[in-house]
Amino acid sequence: MQSKILKFELIGVLFIISLGSLLHFTFGWANKLWLVGIFSAVNESTWEHLKLAVIPALWWMLIEMKILKEKPENFFFAKTKGIYSMPFFIGVIFYSYKAILGKDLLILDILTFIIAVILGQLISYKLMFWTSLPKIYNKIAILFLLLLFFSFVVFTFYPPHNFLFQDPITFKYGI
Repeated sequence: MQSKILKFELIGVLFIISLGSLLHFTFGWANKLWLVGIFSAVNESTWEHLKLAVIPALWWMLIEMKILKEKPENFFFAKTKGIYSMPFFIGVIFYSYKAILGKDLLILDILTFIIAVILGQLISYKLMFWTSLPKIYNKIAILFLLLLFFSFVVFTFYPPHNFLFQDPITFKYGI
């Protein structure tokens, strides 16, 4: 089962990167339809770029749930840790290199996204086969995934006035 899961986690890397890249543009392509904004980046803020990893990763998790007949006991716990780690790594890498260089570069932004997705999927894979955890951990993990998703929805429409949520081009927040 481990090799099958590893295969799915690696396919997930390609899925998340591809879909996340598309979701960068779909809000504009959809003529700024609010419903599309739930899943797509609505501006150039850091927060909206985090959405480009999280939303496709959540979709991939749902696909895995349907495809995998047998799931490791730690499936939801592992996926939650992996999905939460993606925005963490994006933030740490992005703000670290930006502090060093004094500016952001598109190629480094893209590499940051790719590295964060790969690390998130590898963390997910490793934790699936970690020591068996009590079932309550998976239930709590599902609540954390729902919290993350709803945070992205709510903050798309009602973002805090904080640097993470401010579009550096228009200086606006949210939609």
